[in-house]
Amino acid sequence: MSRLALVMIVRDEARCIARCLESVRPHVDEMIVLDTGSTDDTVAIAERCGATVHPFPWCDDFAAARNAALDHSDADWNLVLDADDWLVGDPAALGPATLPPASVAPPCFIGCVRIVNERSAEEGVARKFIPRVLPRGVRYVGRIHEQPVSPLPHSVLAIQLRHDGYEPAQLDRKANRNEALLRAELQANPDDPYLWFQLGREHLVRDNPGEAADHLMAAYRTSGPATPFRHGIVVSALRALKRAERFPEALAFADAEHRNWPKSPDFYFAVADLYLEWASRNPASAMDELLPIVEGAWKRCLEIGEQPDLDGSVEGCGSYLAAGNLAMFYGQLGIADEAERYAQTAAEMRALYAA
Repeated sequence: MSRLALVMIVRDEARCIARCLESVRPHVDEMIVLDTGSTDDTVAIAERCGATVHPFPWCDDFAAARNAALDHSDADWNLVLDADDWLVGDPAALGPATLPPASVAPPCFIGCVRIVNERSAEEGVARKFIPRVLPRGVRYVGRIHEQPVSPLPHSVLAIQLRHDGYEPAQLDRKANRNEALLRAELQANPDDPYLWFQLGREHLVRDNPGEAADHLMAAYRTSGPATPFRHGIVVSALRALKRAERFPEALAFADAEHRNWPKSPDFYFAVADLYLEWASRNPASAMDELLPIVEGAWKRCLEIGEQPDLDGSVEGCGSYLAAGNLAMFYGQLGIADEAERYAQTAAEMRALYAA
């Protein structure tokens, strides 16, 4: 019996599976891969990297596949990754001090890890916290965007993963499958806000803003203020409504929600983006009414600063992205000294992330 196993389900992931396996191999006792029907070199690559590969016929159910993979592990702890994830930073939280053998201390939590999603330039680099470190015996439910079920509390671990599955080429490969599974789940669970949220995000990243807005507002209506992913729902809905050119609805929504997010640079960034577009369509009221709101919102982003622990936050909204937008804003208005000042601030802030 091992202390920590890597457990994965994969299909046609020759592009990236070696990167994932090599990033965690020094930190786990075994690597278990469940292949659901690859036709490329996924299986051979996984085996070369030292993983044990088991076949599994795909059945349109991610929870079923996850659970089948977990059935092959007898480890005290299971680290659940996708092939397009890879471990970065300090792996110390995977060690026995954080994840002790069951003979030393019975597991008493579900471990959540920070995942930094690499997206298109417009979408930015988004951060999420997802339960991925499971004690032995914990299993999943949900045909898609499956979740582990356990009475154990969730604990955020100092583990960071990067993920490139939201890049356009990868989204195109999986889009139709994901939407079909989400809609099937929603037929059975029409009041599940998480399913509406995920369906909305699917359409938002695929540039279908009208459908995205409809689904995200359904997520908003079926969720509540304490919903863990409420922040993501609100910010994504604002972006979708703006892209869909549903401006009266978007402006009213921003006004209704602004008091709920005093510490979210992402919310104020989305507000600035919305009012800037609205100002471009209403030049008569732009200078006196709308552009001051844009300016104030970006400045508010900088006052709040980066909030990396805020689920769904996008890197830069509280720093270099907001400062860069203020530089362009003042440049367009002909205020050269402020434009130069914020351009320098943006460069200094961006350098901190590049270091």
